[in-house]
Amino acid sequence: MSREALGEFEQLVLLAILHLGDDVYGVPIAEEIERRTGRAVSPPAVYVTLRRLEQKGLLQSSMSAPTPERGGKSRRCVRLTKIGLTSLRASRQALDAMWRGLDPGLRGNR
Repeated sequence: MSREALGEFEQLVLLAILHLGDDVYGVPIAEEIERRTGRAVSPPAVYVTLRRLEQKGLLQSSMSAPTPERGGKSRRCVRLTKIGLTSLRASRQALDAMWRGLDPGLRGNR
């Protein structure tokens, strides 16, 4: 596993997958991020990130059964790997360590 830090958007995507559960695809992931953060997210940005996270070994994907409507398409669904969960936890620990000791006002107005 690479010790490469996760980017903010990568973390949001991984967290959305955790909230939604295994075998989820890009559109619901984008919607979950928008719902929880109020940030507009394009599905193509999610799909690019999913590919990158899979290449890093943080996700694995599989094709779903075709949707029930006539001519329905299969979807590429993803799930976190153990490495992905470990990486997400390490990211949180690093951020928590940086926030530790700062008051809610961030002491930025010294």
